[in-house]
Amino acid sequence: MAFTEFRPLNEKSLIEYIKATPSLSSTIGDKYEDLVIKEVGDGNLNFVFIVVGTSGSVVVKQALPYIRCIGESWPMTKERAYFEATALRVHGKLCPDHVPEVYHFDRTMALIGMRYLAHPHIILRKGLIAGVEYPLLSEHMSDYMSRTLFFTSLLYNNTTEHKRAVTEFCGNVELCRLTEQVVFSDPYRISQYNRWTSPYLDDDAKAVREDSALKLEVADLKSMFCERAQALIHGDLHTGSIMVTQDSTQVIDPEFAFYGPMGFDIGAFLGNLILAFFAQDGHAEQKNDRKAYKEWILRTIEQIWNLFNKKFIALWNQHKDGPGEAYLRDIYNNAEVLQIVQENYMRNLLHDSLGFGAAKMIRRIVGVAHVEDFESIKDVETRANCERRALDFGKMLLKERRKFKSIGEVVSAIQQVGS
Repeated sequence: MAFTEFRPLNEKSLIEYIKATPSLSSTIGDKYEDLVIKEVGDGNLNFVFIVVGTSGSVVVKQALPYIRCIGESWPMTKERAYFEATALRVHGKLCPDHVPEVYHFDRTMALIGMRYLAHPHIILRKGLIAGVEYPLLSEHMSDYMSRTLFFTSLLYNNTTEHKRAVTEFCGNVELCRLTEQVVFSDPYRISQYNRWTSPYLDDDAKAVREDSALKLEVADLKSMFCERAQALIHGDLHTGSIMVTQDSTQVIDPEFAFYGPMGFDIGAFLGNLILAFFAQDGHAEQKNDRKAYKEWILRTIEQIWNLFNKKFIALWNQHKDGPGEAYLRDIYNNAEVLQIVQENYMRNLLHDSLGFGAAKMIRRIVGVAHVEDFESIKDVETRANCERRALDFGKMLLKERRKFKSIGEVVSAIQQVGS
């Protein structure tokens, strides 16, 4: 069977594809009658197949030319697979311990073959819902974010290299526009795709649409998202895009990748951890009130930013005499001025991250795509109460993010609302 033009694969046609693709068949073995194939794409956009053979396994991901959770009525370019594969390779080179290896990419078929993250790896979001602590999560995610963001920024690269890379990823405009719509626009207006826990949150959703101060702040964030090519960001770094065990953390699904503001990645991750915190009361049981777990989430939020800050500055100091053109070494040539520059940079980055994190929280409660943290709470009124606390905190954080001088102050504010 020739695969010279795009066609959606199923379990049967995928076997034929693997047979014709040495980079995949060599990984799983040639006993095709023994292959075990399972489609596990529970996300919003793609087919995802796990293929287990006699000598190995692989994940095959295929982009569809529409949004899967909506249908063909919302077309979406399958070219996003190219940007995902490219981002996986770039980020994988910078942080190989926390990004799965790409074995194969087919642009015509919009298909990526990559390392299968075997059991006991699970999606981080599911682990958070189950109340599982991951002792190395802060260490691993601060490694991933500090390395991928620093080494793709002008702190490390010259402007020629940076603009070439920016130009390549400008082609991912359609997924950027999707983010612009669902994060920065739809929650603040009437949209056919918006939903919330009705009728409990009807007034809350209306209040978001009528909050002028909130709209002004989200407009600033949207401008930054659209205009600031700061680093190669994952673009969708929520807790559903991370797979974990007790000693492994792997970042997957960077199909929204482009050169954008660093704070969008950091904020997406922190914002989803805050959502997980507010969802815990809905998962509490008589034998486990989740209070200790909520404290673990808060410690993790604080550790992630503080470790990221420390590691990012260490990389900056290590490469301050390198080719990076953001702060030329013959201008910022003494320790005092460099320290001032770094403190300003990191303070602004914290505020950016808090703003983007808050926007991501709001869209997950009154926008199009919600999170399992809340959706899995069976009692609707309990779910709505958890969502309302998260929504209120997100609105406050979006409007007042610049008043926070440290992540510790943010964690204290979360405790006041959610304890």
